[in-house]
Parts: sequence; C-alpha cells; structure tokens
Amino acid sequence: SERPLGAFWQTPTSLSKERVCVCVSELEVRQQRGGLLQGTLLLTVSDPQEPGLGSGGATLNALLVAAEHLSARAGYTVVTTDVLDDAHILILHTGRDFPWDSCGRAFCWLPVEKPAQTVQGPVCCLDMLLDCLSNQVCPGSPPGVWVCSTDMILTMPTTFEMSWEGFSGVRVLALPGDVSYAANHGVYFADEQGRVRDIIYKGSEERIRRAAQLDGMVPLVSGPVFFCRRVLERLLKAHVTPPLDGCTYMGMDSGAPPLQVCSLRLYFSFVILIFFTSLCACHAPFHLLVFRFLLAVYVPGGCYDYLTLSGREHIDRLTKKGTERDTLSHIQVPYWQWRSVLVLEGDVRVASGAVIQHCHLQGPVEVHSGCLLSGLEVTSSSHIQQLALTNDHIIQGHHIQLGEIKITVSCDDDGATFLNHRWSDLYSRTGIQPEDLWWSGRSQSLMEARLFPVFQPRGGAVGLEVGVCWLLGGPGALEQWRAVWRLSLREVLSLTDQEGELRWREALFFQVGRRRVMDNLKSQSDRGLLPSFRAAVLGGQHEELLCTLDSIAAGSRENLGVAARCLACIADVLACLAGEGRGGLRSGPAANPAWSHAFSILEKGHLLGGVQALATERAKWLSRPDLLVRAARHYEAAGQVLLRQAVMLSQRFISIGQGEVPPLGEWQDVECPARLDLSGGWSDTPPIAFEHGGAVVNVAVKVDGRRPIGARARRIKEPRLLLVSSSGVQDDAIAMETVCEKLEDLKDHCVPYAPAALLKAVCVCSGLVTYPSRQSLDEQLLQRWGGGVEIHTWSLLPHGSGLGTSSILAGAVLAAVYRCTGRTYDTDSLIHAVLHLEQMLTTGGGWQDQVGGLVGGVKVARSKACLPLRVEVERLPLSDDFLLSLQQHLLLVYTGKTRLARNLLQDTVRRWYSRVPSIVENAGQLVDNAEECARACSLPRLGACLERYWGQKKVMAPGCEPAAVRTMMDALRPLALGQTLAGAGGGGFLYLLTRQPQQGEAVRQVLNNTQGLRDFSVHPVELDMDGISLLKSS
Repeated sequence: SERPLGAFWQTPTSLSKERVCVCVSELEVRQQRGGLLQGTLLLTVSDPQEPGLGSGGATLNALLVAAEHLSARAGYTVVTTDVLDDAHILILHTGRDFPWDSCGRAFCWLPVEKPAQTVQGPVCCLDMLLDCLSNQVCPGSPPGVWVCSTDMILTMPTTFEMSWEGFSGVRVLALPGDVSYAANHGVYFADEQGRVRDIIYKGSEERIRRAAQLDGMVPLVSGPVFFCRRVLERLLKAHVTPPLDGCTYMGMDSGAPPLQVCSLRLYFSFVILIFFTSLCACHAPFHLLVFRFLLAVYVPGGCYDYLTLSGREHIDRLTKKGTERDTLSHIQVPYWQWRSVLVLEGDVRVASGAVIQHCHLQGPVEVHSGCLLSGLEVTSSSHIQQLALTNDHIIQGHHIQLGEIKITVSCDDDGATFLNHRWSDLYSRTGIQPEDLWWSGRSQSLMEARLFPVFQPRGGAVGLEVGVCWLLGGPGALEQWRAVWRLSLREVLSLTDQEGELRWREALFFQVGRRRVMDNLKSQSDRGLLPSFRAAVLGGQHEELLCTLDSIAAGSRENLGVAARCLACIADVLACLAGEGRGGLRSGPAANPAWSHAFSILEKGHLLGGVQALATERAKWLSRPDLLVRAARHYEAAGQVLLRQAVMLSQRFISIGQGEVPPLGEWQDVECPARLDLSGGWSDTPPIAFEHGGAVVNVAVKVDGRRPIGARARRIKEPRLLLVSSSGVQDDAIAMETVCEKLEDLKDHCVPYAPAALLKAVCVCSGLVTYPSRQSLDEQLLQRWGGGVEIHTWSLLPHGSGLGTSSILAGAVLAAVYRCTGRTYDTDSLIHAVLHLEQMLTTGGGWQDQVGGLVGGVKVARSKACLPLRVEVERLPLSDDFLLSLQQHLLLVYTGKTRLARNLLQDTVRRWYSRVPSIVENAGQLVDNAEECARACSLPRLGACLERYWGQKKVMAPGCEPAAVRTMMDALRPLALGQTLAGAGGGGFLYLLTRQPQQGEAVRQVLNNTQGLRDFSVHPVELDMDGISLLKSS
C-alpha cells in the first residue's frame, strides 16, 4: 500500500536474547523476499523484566521503543508524539512455547505454497498473518498502531473492506465462531453500532449465545486491534506515570519497580486502562471507561483459528486446511498425504491423515494415519525403520543447546497419554517409576515428565538409538535409560536452539529446492523456477544451484531441449546474482572471444565438454554485476546453440528426391502469397512449439492483387554463385548483387545481417554446396551441377511487415533451387526445410510463416509437445460463400512503423524458459483460441478470436503495441469485428475484419481524420487458395 515510512514491531514476550536475534534475522529475510515493504523499519523488542509483563505491558513498552526510534530518525533528542502523525505501526506479539513446533507458533510452517511469490520460501503462520493484515485488514486505516498476536491464523473473505471515514478511537476485529468453540475463547458483546459493552472469557454456553449474530455465530475475540493517533498520544504519557512506568525499559533503567499486569484478560484493556489512568481524575465506573471508545467490526465469513496445544487439532489443521499435499518437497516415490519441505527417498509410505514436515527420510518407512513426523534428519531413518509405529504418534526432532553443546533429541507425544497408553501401562511395560519422571512436588503432566534422553556423562550427545527407541519398543534397558541425562518436553522447548533449528530447516529447504529444480527440468514441467533461483541467491546457495544446473544440462544429451533450458536457467541465476536493474540490459551481444572455445565445443555436438567449458569460463565472470549480466547473455547464446540443434532434428521430415535436371540457363520461377495469422502465433515458436505444443490458424493472401514474394533460379556455366535480392515495387526497387567465387565467401551464411545471408544459407542448407569442405567452391559446383547457380529474389512488402516475408521467401528460394538442380520435394518437406534453414541462419522463429505462405487458403497447423518437432497442416473445409465474405471484410493497413521481431523473440523465449506464469497460461490460451478459430463458422466468431488473439500477443510480447498503433486501433474499433497487428506485433501491417464489406475508403477516411497518424496506407486483400506457385519455365 502507498503509505508513509512505517515501522514494524515484533514484541517477543519472555524471549531470550538469542531468540530476539533470530526474530530480527527472520524478519529481514522476509523483507528481502518481498514479504515486507522495503524501507519499513524492523525492530524486535524483548520484555524489560522477567517473568514477562504480559501483553499489555509489552505493548506499552514496544510503543515507547517505536516512538523513540522514530524520534531519533526525525532528528529529535527526546521522545515526541509528533512522529506518530503519519506513522503506520504494527506490533506483533510472540514467544509462548508451542509443543508441535520448536520455533513457536509464529514460525510454524503451514501447508501453503504461494504461486505468486517472486522469491520462493516456506509459508509460516507469521507470513499468513502479515499477508492478511497487509492486504485485507490494515489498508485504508489512518495513522496509528495495529496490535496483534501471532498465535492464530486469520482468514478473511475476499470482499472484506472496512470504512475508516471519520474514525477515532479503538477498533477491534471480531471473527465468527460457533458457541462450542467460543466456550474456550473470548466473545464480544456489542450494540447495533458496534460499541463493545462487555467481553466474556470462557463463559457458559447460555451466556455466550446472547452474543449471537444474524448468521447464528458469535463474535470471537480475534486478535487485531487498532489505536488511532489521538489515543496513542495519551497512552505514551503512561511511560512516565508511576506505577505504569515499570512496564517499560525506560522505567526499569530509571529505577522504577517492576510491575506485573498479567491479570487483565486483554492487552488492549490494559492499554485503555493506562489511557484513562493518565488522564485527569474521572469518576465514571471503570467498566464503562474500558469499553466506551471500543468499536468492534464483525466479519461474517471470516475464520479465527487459534493454534491450541492439542496435537490432534494441529494434525487436523495441517491435513484438512492445507492447500498443497506436497509443499516444497522432493519425493522419489510419491504417496498421498501432506508433506512440507522434506526429502523422501526410497519406499516411504504416508497414509491419509498423516503429516511429515522438514524431514529427510530414507525408506522403508511407513507413516500411519494421525501421525506427525517433524525435524528428523536422515541419520534417524534406520532407527525409525525399527519402530513398530501405529496410528496417532508424534515424533519430533528438536535442536537444543546445553551450554555450548548442540545436539538433536527426538520426542513422541499424543496429548494426555504417552504412546496412546496410560502412564500405568508405561510403568508396567518398562519398569519406570513416577519418581524417575517427576521431581517431588512438580506437576505430573506430560510436559513435565523427564522422559527424553539427551546426554551421557561419559558418552556425549544421545541419539534416537539410546532411550527414545527403547521407550518406543526398540532395544535398550531401563538402567541405560536411567543413567543418561533426561529432559521434559517443557525443558526441551525452553532449551531449543531456535537459530540452529531454523538453519536446519533452511538447509533442507534449499536442498529440496535443488532437487525440485532437477525434477521440474527433467520432467519438462511448466512450474516457474525464478522464485527458487531468487531464494537460492538471497540465501547464498547459488554455487550449489549452478552445479545442479550444470549436472542436469550435461546429462541431457537425449533431450537437447532440456539442456537448452538448463543453460537459460543458469543465465537467470547469473542475472539474479547481478541484482535487479544492475549490470545492464539482459539482451546484448554474446560473441566475446573468451567464450568461443565453449561455444565451439557445443557446436560440434559435445554436450558434456561444452557445459564444463562454460562453467570454467563462468567462474571468471562472477565478481561484478556488469560481468554477471554479460555472462548471462553468453549462457543464453549457448542455450540457443542447443535449441538450434534440437529443432534441426526435424530434418528427418525433409524428403528430397531426384528428377530430371533442367537445361543450363533455364529459369525456374516461384511466387508465394503473404500470410495473415488469425490466431495461435507464438505457440509455433521453439521451444514453446515442442515443449508445450502449438496450433496456428492463418490464411494465404495476395496484397494489392499480387503475390508479393518470389524467387527464380537457374544453372549457369561459370562455377560461381550469383545472388541477387531486391525489395520494393518496380520503380522504387532496391537490388543487391553478391558473387561467391570461393568457399570462404560463404563463411557468414549463419550471420543473419550479413549481405545475402538468406541466399547463402539456402545454398548450404539445400545441399547446393557443402560448407565447410576440403573441396573448393568451383570443384563442388562443377562436380555436382556442371556449373554455377544464379538466384534472384524479390519482395514487394516493406521490411518488418509482419506478413511472414523472410520465412516464405526462404521457402520460395529453396523451391527454386531444388527445381533448377532437378530435385523433387513436397510442401511438407519445404515447411521443415525452412525451419531447419532458419536455425542454421540463427534467426530462430517458428513454423507458422512458411505454412501460411506455402499452403494456400485457410488452414490450421499443429505441432506436438515433443522432439523431433513436426508440423502437421490441415486445410479447413470452408464454403465458397464464407471465403468470399471473409475476403470482402478483410483489410490491410500499413502502420508506417518498422517491426523489430528479433528483440521481441529473444525476450519472449527468455520468459518462456523462466516459465513466467502469465506466459505459461497464455501459451495454453493461444492454442485454445486457435482451435476455437478453426471452428469459427461466422465472421463475428472469427472477429472475437482476433480480438482475443491481439490481447494474447500483448501478453507474450509486452511493448508490441506502439502508441501510434494504439491510436490507430482505437480509431478503427467502431468499424471492426476484430483487429490485430500481423505477426509478432511492434509495427508492420495491421489487419482488421470489418463489420461491413468493402470498407477500404471508410477506413482511409477515419485514419485521415485521426490526429498524429501519418505514413499509413490501406490495402485490399485477396485470398490465395494455391499457396506456393511454380511458374512456367523460361
């Protein structure tokens, strides 16, 4: 939200200094990952006295610290409430022990994976709460303080909004609950205006029912409380008012006696009490004072879920409320239940209703229904395998710290019983006596039972094999158990090395992340990997990630598409290391000589050696952002090498025969129409075409009554290549002649911007000559064809027209060369030959252009999600009447803007390799729209497909709609059923399907009357039903 600089205050109640530091670290990680706004001030504030103050005193102390820090940042030398005028402050309370997660309720991991995360990370209760508060509860609130605990999960309806107009005072949030649930919680009693009249804690059901709302639910005391700026000023006065000054660190440092205020049920009741105590004497009853300015907002449809101490409730919460069954997990053999941030290897069977979280287990292990396994390292697997586990067991691993000794201890619990049996059963089975478990005078509860061995006086740290396995029915003896130091569950929780626990989880998270990256790449999943890459870079795990990607690429010889994507992923990691917006643009030159050795190895087909050479060179480019970005460009270029090799596998679908060779000097003339893409473009582009699958509907057209693209070729006596290309209409045509007399003249045939590059590529790709070769050019030409070859090409279309000119021209030239050398072919072979040629030429691109110009009429072409890439074309059986109507309603408008498709192509392929969610979703929609277009039997349906298609193009290539084109399309919209820029967009030709036939003059008039448009032209369209046409020999 757009707010002034605010402050986020985390107030741990009764936390050690070590845990306070952990809280700071975890909050900073969330800020780095984007969960908290950059620039937000983060503080953790521990209670100034032990035992804890309670939430009321802690809130006052945190508010004072907030005001002090803001005052210092504003340049004041004393605490002043002026800094609260535009401050938005959030105070969160945490710190109570939670037996089911040693990091407490706030950092308890939940079965939720947010697909919209820009940086991947596990989701904790704290993250859910921050998301709810930031996006649903707090927006719109005036300057002030929100106070909330972190021991619950709040769920708000998506339509929830609060009105803050004219608000002043204290506002609380009340979420609905049923009467039975409310019996263990607090309930608000409020009037019709929302003014709170009373608060009942753990009241009788009869009394609670009196608070029922129209939906039959009662308003629960749900946590979030807001204090307006006016109230805050009065609250802060309490920090200098005895005896309340004993609640703050300033009071303690000034010698004030400590004050215990835990008796009040609600911390905000205490705060309001401070407010009124700090005012002048008031004779109103205290009960009325507390609630006079307290307003409750009831939220129908919301949910308040308090994280109780019940193990059964916790497991139910994880299994029933989880949105993902496998959250951030790597599982070799998947089974069906909830698992979070873990590695399962081998035969690990997980029953329905069971939970495994942050574990690394090796099978065979069977986890029964109702069980919870958490925090177990791989070394515990052999011991777990020996246990006769049944339903409803909880096995946990805790990192605890005894002095300077850090060890891992496991514990098993199921609430009121131990191993689902009464204490008397345990005594009978093991010989343990009550005095072994509880000190004299201590409560005989499970939390206090000293059951769990942790340390041997002469042997050091204790693992699962000593003590715990014995308690679970494994080998061991009573005397051995008695001889070791043992702890109760409460002591285990109090000694938890929270930093060590979080680091263990973090290490497991990154290990899982690398394995999931490997799984997703090898399975060619559409899951986006950028959030994982960003998380690894922020966590300092980039070297391990890069090694993983190297390994996958090197091992993907059987699927070059996977290897190409791996190199693109490495480029993404390098860009992440450089930092957002640092180091320069991602697109740029990638031909530095330092990388040429690695590139040459890849070009020769040696994948393993090429990947290793790239990694060796990469290590020299990691020191600065600019070097990292340049290295990323070279990795993208290396990926293009592999992509070209993958697409060239389609060469197997080229079938060229041998026929009669025409006489020397006889021209073979070929003409082709242009193409209009009606839907599905971009889905034909490698790697999308073979990783997702593509479908395109397009139509062959004549422009201004002519086929605008053509080529001719003949054999000549001189053993050389004479290449002539021209563009433009006859009087304004520009021709360029290139003569190749030696083989070296063809060395730039794969450089797309070299003179006559397309014609040179045709000479090599068609087998006219071989390059490189030990034979000279003239020797090859004389031996194969009895002389040289002369080739002429022409195009009447402007450069960057968007009508598929270059690909269609390549098909025309190939056809002319094949014919003049006496070779036979079919259209299907030409389509794949052009695809092969464009990879050789390194221009990339898809297959739809040549399909559109080589095959006549309206057709749908498809490619399956596999290699080798094969294009299959189906001409649509449309009636003559429909085709005539389509022709009368189609118009071409040249926009006057030149299209630069190469930049658009590079950016789109990069985003596809990164599996940006919008691109992945849009690729599916492109194919769906193409299939819908193929079924369209009316012009309005076809127009709707065109409109959707233009929107889809803009998603694939943001920036493909120049401002002048947008103005033009807006002006033409009243005349059009649908319209789109041809090809990739960015300029060139616009075509529209008009509402009325023969609208050329109307379109021209509209554009002439539109301010800011110039250099446009309107052209009639004629459908071409023949496609590539071979003219009579001359």
